[in-house]
Amino acid sequence: MPTFGNGRRIAIIAGVRTPFARSGTALKDLTAIDLGRAAVGELVQRTSLDTGTVDLLVYGTVIPSVIAPNIARELALMPHFPRTVQAYTVGRACASSNQAITDAADQIALGHADVAIAGGSESLTQVPILHSRGMSDILVAASKAKSMSQRVATLARVRPSDFVPITPAIAEPSTGETMGQSADKMAKLNGISRETQDRFALRSHELAARGLDDGRLAAEIVPLPVPPAYDSMLATDNGVRRDSSYEQLAQLNPVFDRQYGTVTAGNASPLTDGASAVLLMSEERARSLGYAPLAFIRSYAYAAVDPGEQLLQAPVLAAPLALQRAGLSLADIDLVEMHEAFAAQVLSNLQGLASKAWAARAGLAAPVGEVNPDRLNVMGGSLSIGHPFGATGARVLTTLCNELQRRGGQFGLLTVCAAGGLGHAMIVERA
Repeated sequence: MPTFGNGRRIAIIAGVRTPFARSGTALKDLTAIDLGRAAVGELVQRTSLDTGTVDLLVYGTVIPSVIAPNIARELALMPHFPRTVQAYTVGRACASSNQAITDAADQIALGHADVAIAGGSESLTQVPILHSRGMSDILVAASKAKSMSQRVATLARVRPSDFVPITPAIAEPSTGETMGQSADKMAKLNGISRETQDRFALRSHELAARGLDDGRLAAEIVPLPVPPAYDSMLATDNGVRRDSSYEQLAQLNPVFDRQYGTVTAGNASPLTDGASAVLLMSEERARSLGYAPLAFIRSYAYAAVDPGEQLLQAPVLAAPLALQRAGLSLADIDLVEMHEAFAAQVLSNLQGLASKAWAARAGLAAPVGEVNPDRLNVMGGSLSIGHPFGATGARVLTTLCNELQRRGGQFGLLTVCAAGGLGHAMIVERA
């Protein structure tokens, strides 16, 4: 069995998450730090973890707080943990919690840690809104004024245009294209029809509803009291539409390319608030502490493509590398969990894995192959469950490991696409 550099196996002990809620709804009054605390705190409780054994906490977020940018350290300062726990924050766009997990795994593999918590959080409701540069310059100058008259004179320079805020960018800095525009372009380049996208989105909602109702997805979730009254609980993902139909999805207008596009609000993942956390240990420490691992990390890989080409296609290059490092082929994989940023992206990724052209780009003699739809996202995905950027990767890993164990499978593959033309893949092996 392949292992990390010095022969240590990385055990995945457990994972947990908050409900994923559409931005501006039930969790709108909670910050990313609040959500992260809920997820990490629940992970500690569910696993009866002696927090004195925790060596490291790594956490991902995409839009950090300007007041507390190192969210990982804020979580490590919860009363649960000794204040000596090392903690740092990572960012790899939508694969940020994947980066947190692999960073933690690397530290365990190197022998620098034995027990680590990793995950991610995002509040896409509470994004920081910044002053314009003109307003910032005036406020700084006013703060340095030596008298009230100078301060008043400086503030008098404010013009209406200075009040126009700056919000976090939703477009690629390198291309100016939004992720939705890139998904539309991928649909055109790969011949992905509107009907195929809508039917895939409907499948996601139907499978997620089934997973919530039968308790499989619900088991991952820590219910949260809903602020500000805290008189009700959110115990489920509120973006899953049980009443959706193909006919309803087909009636929605394109959002990005309004004339020729096929990406709509129905076949794209919604902006979402939520957090996730995963407990990792070295195999030796897990056994000594009496934990039965859900799975082990067999291998992982990252890849990148030109953002101006097919922004969300990098998992097609990461997956074969992860399989190669694991010594496996797609035929060995029992379950596949693929992040659903857009239906067009998932369908393009699937097409790419079966493509000779993309295989050649990955340095392969033959394609990875066609993914069996019966093994793909068997409880839906981000199109229905939601996509809090920094939290999704750990959610996907938790879902994969739990379902792999329920089904008695051996190997699972997960992939995540990310802004900047980035992609991630991981192979896990059931304990």
